[in-house]
Amino acid sequence: MKIKLPRGNSAGVVTTFYLTSGDGDRVNDKAHDELDFEFLGNIKGEPILLQTNVFANGTAGREQRITLWFDPTTEYHDYKILWNQNQIVFYVDDIPIRVFKNLTESGVPFPSQPLQIQASLWHAKWASQNETDWSYAPFKAHYQGFDISGCPCATKQCMNECYGQNYWWNDIRELNSDQRRAYEDVRRRHMHYDYCASHTPAPECSFNS
Repeated sequence: MKIKLPRGNSAGVVTTFYLTSGDGDRVNDKAHDELDFEFLGNIKGEPILLQTNVFANGTAGREQRITLWFDPTTEYHDYKILWNQNQIVFYVDDIPIRVFKNLTESGVPFPSQPLQIQASLWHAKWASQNETDWSYAPFKAHYQGFDISGCPCATKQCMNECYGQNYWWNDIRELNSDQRRAYEDVRRRHMHYDYCASHTPAPECSFNS
């Protein structure tokens, strides 16, 4: 998905693109899966943070935030997710920014339900240390160039068919050497917040760093 974020002062405005197994009701849907791109707006001149999150069987609290190395409000940039039975990879302009490996054998929940695509623009005071300036409203995010390579599946019963080798993405088990270097560079230079560093590391943290 190509996205251009709201210009000007967007403090407190969250622009999202995400995959979810539910209808957005996180309170009542205790076992949903979700993969999030969330752009946390800011005052003009301050960086917009990109927050990613992974929900698996309702388990959350896996937020990571990075600063972007470009202004996401002036041009369209490409944001995509690779999700197969081996790993989940979040990309920005084909650069991997986050990896979440399938560690179910070690007891770590991993998204396994059919997911649908959603996008939203909403107000959240927690997203910025600055107050929202409503004189900049309406806040407009632009989406274009959506594309998907996926396995049609609406129930859990057909998920095993989606793991077959007839789908090219199932052959991707890890980052290649160039992707690994780019990924490590993003983590070193642009990581703003990592749940793995904020408290006792979760079991998956040592595998995904």
